Amino acid sequence: MSNILYLVAVVLIIGWLIGVFAYSVGGIIHVLLVIAVIAIIYNLVTGRKAL
Repeated sequence: MSNILYLVAVVLIIGWLIGVFAYSVGGIIHVLLVIAVIAIIYNLVTGRKAL
């Protein structure tokens, strides 16, 4: 499960970076960043180690 969280977080961060630097989408891009950060923090708090 933790691998999936990291994968989702990385995809959302990449999407956010593309959105910020390439397109002017608006607030939705920042929501992607917040979701990615929450996924990373959740994984750190639960203490599960990635394989």
